[in-house]
Amino acid sequence: MTYPPPLTPEEKLADAKGLLSLPPTVVICGSTRFMAEMSEADLRETAAGRIVVKPGCDMKSPHGLWSDPAEAEALKVRLDDLHRAKIRLADEVLVVGDYIGDSTRAEIAYARSLGKPVRFTHPEVDADA
Repeated sequence: MTYPPPLTPEEKLADAKGLLSLPPTVVICGSTRFMAEMSEADLRETAAGRIVVKPGCDMKSPHGLWSDPAEAEALKVRLDDLHRAKIRLADEVLVVGDYIGDSTRAEIAYARSLGKPVRFTHPEVDADA
């Protein structure tokens, strides 16, 4: 007797989302210089019935949590790890803004390596289009 191969963690997550009747989840990516545009995208995606996750910190704006350079660097590493987890959790990625920097480019590559669909508010910035 043969058994089907065990489900991957990604397949288990997809099954759980289906069992819970969860709507699609979209993660917003992009430079934090576009935080206002990210909020607008959040509004539109939410109105379209999607669960939205996005960056929660704008380290370009002053704040006590990242006022010390050493603490700021450690926090950035943790936030990058957290954002990759958001990408793994999401069903698709929405890239906001008309500029793609190194961090966002890496996030796009990571999402695509996982087979996640990637949409752009400004499709002309997609080098792979």
